[in-house]
Amino acid sequence: MNIRKNYSLKELNTFGIDVKAQMFANIKSEEQLYLLLTDRNLEKVPKFILGGGSNILFTGNFSGLVIKNSIQGIKIINQNEDYVLIKAGAGEIWHKMVLFCVDRNLWGIENLSLIPGTVGAAPIQNIGAYGQEIKDVFEYLEGFYIDSGDKKKFTVNQCRFGYRDSIFKHELKNKFVITSVVLRLSKKPVLKLDYGAVKEELDKLNLENVTTKNISDVICQIRQSKLPDPNQIGNAGSFFKNPAVGEDSFLRLKKEFPSIIGYPIENNKVKISAGWLIEQCGWKGKRFGNTGSHSKQALVLVNYGGAKSSEVLALAEQIKESVNSKFGIKLDEEINII
Repeated sequence: MNIRKNYSLKELNTFGIDVKAQMFANIKSEEQLYLLLTDRNLEKVPKFILGGGSNILFTGNFSGLVIKNSIQGIKIINQNEDYVLIKAGAGEIWHKMVLFCVDRNLWGIENLSLIPGTVGAAPIQNIGAYGQEIKDVFEYLEGFYIDSGDKKKFTVNQCRFGYRDSIFKHELKNKFVITSVVLRLSKKPVLKLDYGAVKEELDKLNLENVTTKNISDVICQIRQSKLPDPNQIGNAGSFFKNPAVGEDSFLRLKKEFPSIIGYPIENNKVKISAGWLIEQCGWKGKRFGNTGSHSKQALVLVNYGGAKSSEVLALAEQIKESVNSKFGIKLDEEINII
């Protein structure tokens, strides 16, 4: 196993923050990962698992070993007349997994098209968009405990999924490496078109039968029109979670702010658009030095070039304070701050 020293992570995080790892290894199989985790020479070395680097803000150099998870492979492992089980390596690009299913007209993750990152990061974050979440189609995942190298399978209940949340962001944060994910996709149409402009755009196409590709293409167009390309300007996608409030609280807010955007969710709560809240506070399109809020989506903080993490965090804190002051709502970060 080739372990590199003083390795730059600038090209491995979509925010483009220029930090280095004391040690770096790129693993492409479970066997390579197991050898790293059980190497006695690395036993006490702090370790960090890196996927696509699309949901991370590094705050400084990492004093330890960064392990880039590049385990590949997507395949069908079981199926019947109703569903198909798809297994993918944690290092696969998430959108490649979506396209694998879309090409076969399998239903369940078409609304999650073009979400950046890898397959392994998807359950950690319980990624979601336009009414779908990965937990809705999740079967199980496999991986290894970092401290022991022991292998473990986690079912949907064991993952303790929540809104952009899972056990891997709490008790198992930085303690477990996901190596593969298995999803259950439907062969029969399961349409979710109630969010955003998806149905409106599909109606314009005047289609007799909507396919997963139709939906995926529309969502890709919507995302590309609103969200900045990390290859052109550094960003980590949505910086904050959409906050959830009780129905009564939302009705009170609705009286004061009639144009507020919210969607009913479980437990009699309403999910409010964080982007709308931030925009109402005047942050959309504002630039401060090398960072700012994106001109098309206030929820996305960007690196115009050379931004330091301290600049981004300072802006984030100002945004949080202004939203709390105006609406009485506390925003929480969606990205991982390392």
